[in-house]
Amino acid sequence: MGLLTSVSRKGAKALRFFSKRISSFAPLRLGGIFLTFVFLLTFPVHAQDTPAENWAQFRGNHQLTGVSLSNVPATLKPLWTYQADDAIESSAAIVGSTVFVGTAKGELVALNLDNGSVYWKYDAGNPIGESSPAYSDGAVFIGDLGGMLHAVNARDGKRFWSVKLGSEIKSSPVVYGDRILIGSYDEHLYCVSTRNGSVIWKFKTNGPVHSTPGIASGLAFIAGCDEVFRAIRISDGKEVFNVSSGAYTGASPALRAGMAYYGTFDNEVLGVSLEKKEVAWRYEHPQRKFPFYSSAAVTASRVVLGGRDKLVHGLSLNGKAAWTFATRARVESSPAIAGGRVYVGSNDGRFYVLSLTNGAKLWEFNAGAPLSASPAIANGKIVIGSQDGRLYCFG
Repeated sequence: MGLLTSVSRKGAKALRFFSKRISSFAPLRLGGIFLTFVFLLTFPVHAQDTPAENWAQFRGNHQLTGVSLSNVPATLKPLWTYQADDAIESSAAIVGSTVFVGTAKGELVALNLDNGSVYWKYDAGNPIGESSPAYSDGAVFIGDLGGMLHAVNARDGKRFWSVKLGSEIKSSPVVYGDRILIGSYDEHLYCVSTRNGSVIWKFKTNGPVHSTPGIASGLAFIAGCDEVFRAIRISDGKEVFNVSSGAYTGASPALRAGMAYYGTFDNEVLGVSLEKKEVAWRYEHPQRKFPFYSSAAVTASRVVLGGRDKLVHGLSLNGKAAWTFATRARVESSPAIAGGRVYVGSNDGRFYVLSLTNGAKLWEFNAGAPLSASPAIANGKIVIGSQDGRLYCFG
């Protein structure tokens, strides 16, 4: 198994792929493995979907597309569950055969993907909410509700460092080279050194930074609680451009082919042109007016996200409705996509598998508690946590 590294310079060099061996049973050999995406400094942005063996951060990859190249079985079955003793709203990361997940108990847990056995637990000292772990080069990074960003040794769960970032953290860390991009409720987007946690720069917005930054072309993109979509240069923390969303936004932007896609609390889904620096289209369900909190998954043909209207929405890339699927409660889980299927949880306690083409239900599993966390997909398996503290693995 291996990790994919994609490098593109000035559009003149081909993509290069690297792979390293990962242990099939323990995290002890994860050191030195990395996942880095560097993109052109010109638009359009070309999406890099998540390699089959790893889902190393929230939404799988730097562009937050939520799409995996993993070959998931057509017929799923529960493989194992882990009881965390408190809610799991953090979405898991998967690297090789190791799962990393945060819990409201304040633990970052490393488990065996094959059987759910625990390798180690790290005590963050504060509850972990929606911040999801990111793995890079032997370290796991995660934020907590006390405002601390932690760097943990993936081999043994020992702390490398931790740093206070103003206020509570619900944004997920994204690693870009030797830098970590992460938002805080103190209204700043932070750029932090992976080596020691020192703050390289911070960018002030006009509201909490709940969004996880999407990265492309040397820029970090955040959809803001201050109703503004921003592009921030990673090298120096300067704003390159901004676009008014017209509404409070809790979702993170998914980037694909020169566009950013995200929903708002004004009941709309937006498609923003990164080249033209403007909103290209807005989608709103004709009857059901509810906010979108779920972050979108984006393929070459579909934008898929959940709504507080209890629906999963499938849109074409021009913002036209392709299909909707009705659940029994609000959908705050962000969908993941693999092999033409959509995988998503609902607060109705069910985990759904839908057709990407038409939204037809292919399978469901009743977890018995709300599923607001997002699925992670790697090595033919799917991992998702529930609000009653259970972590499920399907395959």
